[in-house]
Amino acid sequence: MNPKYPNRVKIAHLPTPLHPMERLSKHLSGPTLYIKRDDTTGLATGGNKARKLEFLVAEALAQGCDHLVTVGAAQSNHCRQTAAAAAQYGLGCSLVMKGEEPPLKTGNLLLDDLLGAHMYWTTDRDTNKVMGEVVAELRTMGRKPYLIPLGGSNVVGATGYVLAMQELMAQATAVPLNIDFIVVASGSGGTQAGMVLGAEVYGFRGQIIGISVSSEASALTTQIAALATATATHLGLGTLSLADKVNVNDDYLGDGYGIVSETEREALRMVAQLEGIVLDPVYTGRAMGGLIDLIRWGAFTRGQTVLFWHTGGAAALSAFADKLG
Repeated sequence: MNPKYPNRVKIAHLPTPLHPMERLSKHLSGPTLYIKRDDTTGLATGGNKARKLEFLVAEALAQGCDHLVTVGAAQSNHCRQTAAAAAQYGLGCSLVMKGEEPPLKTGNLLLDDLLGAHMYWTTDRDTNKVMGEVVAELRTMGRKPYLIPLGGSNVVGATGYVLAMQELMAQATAVPLNIDFIVVASGSGGTQAGMVLGAEVYGFRGQIIGISVSSEASALTTQIAALATATATHLGLGTLSLADKVNVNDDYLGDGYGIVSETEREALRMVAQLEGIVLDPVYTGRAMGGLIDLIRWGAFTRGQTVLFWHTGGAAALSAFADKLG
């Protein structure tokens, strides 16, 4: 397979580190654990969206757009990184934030403000309607907005994680390292979709397990499979059926998106105190909590190697301080 990659701009610090988590592996008495550090991509504290934004911003610039518009929750990592990418390339940025504006800007919201993004709160209104109003207002002002979907999860954004798998395979070959499983937080699905396609393109033979942070497995599996297939077409690979390669685990949804439980609290403290690595309570904390639980009940054997793909998010921690005690 020979993907036809579109132009990209330079945003992420790549390749991101790949290294073992020896103390965590020993503590859990399970498989050998490695971590892929996409929390170090650099864009306003880093995260997985930097890889997506390299292609999204490139397309925006190619279309002559001068303003990025996207949507997310109050503590959206994607919104924070989009605002940072806009600042880096001299573009305006408008963020449509779901819900009501909090009385105090903390975590990602503080960074959004520092980065100069304009924030619009939906309160109880339809998100798409608010997005439409923001775009219409920008056009009235003579701006040319470029719309980025939730999480940057379309064929353009997912392309970043097709290439991420090429990067991982090169690193694994250099070690050398045989990875049996990859565990990653899965929200809007773009990261996992790109990884699934990248695994197919670059010959990764292990399994990719997405720990869902917000959706039931059936719906998210369908969404990821469709996006992976559409991304293959976008990259000139024809029609690929990838549904059987999509593995989503929704056992750790708890009380819902962004609701911190003991699963996340234990994972954050364990990884911080054993490895000096900081996770976030919404995405990587939930995914790591799932991985820890899976190890405890024997889903992986001691002879296997499991890679945890760190997608960032620590910038949001201060907003959850009262939930992490």
